Amino acid sequence: MDDQILTIREVAQLLKINEKTAYKLAAERKIPGFKVGGSWRFDREEISQWIKRQTEGNRGDMPR
Repeated sequence: MDDQILTIREVAQLLKINEKTAYKLAAERKIPGFKVGGSWRFDREEISQWIKRQTEGNRGDMPR
């Protein structure tokens, strides 16, 4: 079964970014996440939807 809740390391790997960058984006509320006992956690579906919104918003910027 695929885990629905991701750690900061897992979300960084998913987004192909450095963990420090993932921490910064989460702290600035630029990616959807929440804290559990001081540790960041991310819902896999929310991250997938966020990625979709980001790619849809950038399509107008792409050359044709």
